Amino acid sequence: MILDGREASAIAQAARVLAAGGLVAFPTETVYGLGADAGNDDAVAGIFAAKGRPSDHPLIVHVPDAAAVTHFAAAVPPVARRLMAAFWPGPLTLILPRRPEIGRAAAGGQDSIGLRCPAHPVAHALLVACAAAQPPVFGLAGPSANRFGRVSPTTAAHVASEFDANLLVLDGGATPVGIESAIVDCTRGAPVLLRPGTLTRTQIEAACGERLWLPQERPGAAPRASGTLESHYAPAAKVRLMDAKGLQAALDVLGPDAGAIAVYARAPVRTRTPHYRRMPDDAIETARQLFAVLREFDAAGVRLIWIETPPEAPEWDGVRDRLRRAAAG
Repeated sequence: MILDGREASAIAQAARVLAAGGLVAFPTETVYGLGADAGNDDAVAGIFAAKGRPSDHPLIVHVPDAAAVTHFAAAVPPVARRLMAAFWPGPLTLILPRRPEIGRAAAGGQDSIGLRCPAHPVAHALLVACAAAQPPVFGLAGPSANRFGRVSPTTAAHVASEFDANLLVLDGGATPVGIESAIVDCTRGAPVLLRPGTLTRTQIEAACGERLWLPQERPGAAPRASGTLESHYAPAAKVRLMDAKGLQAALDVLGPDAGAIAVYARAPVRTRTPHYRRMPDDAIETARQLFAVLREFDAAGVRLIWIETPPEAPEWDGVRDRLRRAAAG
């Protein structure tokens, strides 16, 4: 059931469902999330069941503002506070120590928890309404609203195609960012980038006031984090990444037999496939359309998706990460 998320009555209905322990899909600026009361472990179990997601794979908890963080976090290091001030609301998730009495299921049983304040007006309105509900809901566990490991949804229609028709979906239009948030671990004494997003490493370091480490640079016990499996974001069709020259050479070999292949490339290519989409030269625009393009190719029934490998420039890190994981599927 899709409702207009701009309507106050839809927000109120969704808040009632969530306060009663149900599930609601809602838009954020990144992708659509499948939400449940993060403080209700039984409700969170419904997310894992609906997605087919392993219960030890943690979820990101969405909160209405920075003040709500202490409901879930046992401590908020200074570096985390600097990042909140710089980027919240926005596409950045912070891993913080978890208060032991709350959020165990959402955290996948770990003693840390991922928290984010989304920038989308529908998400914000829903979170505020949930906090005012009876009983109050102080945060929403909200992984992407799709079957586990598959392509994330960026429209309400994408969500509706994944789940039972009775699921309440708040429609907030196409998501403006298009890929999931960056994730920074603040539990290891220094900030560690667990997943890139549209925020660049340089932007995050400037806000941190210190170096942003990569996981391999800070060995030791690390928390599991959402969306960091080697294979993830994968369409039904097999994805292959190639440089522009190799992609064109492969298309030339196929010639008229390229009809069952989809192509997504920045460089102009010669091909007879009807499933050719030009990748934008801009990383932000590519991120915005990436998952919708992959879903479009799947809907066309192609068997293979050939994609030109994005540039190595830092602003492309998030797109490259999603495509690498999609190709590992």
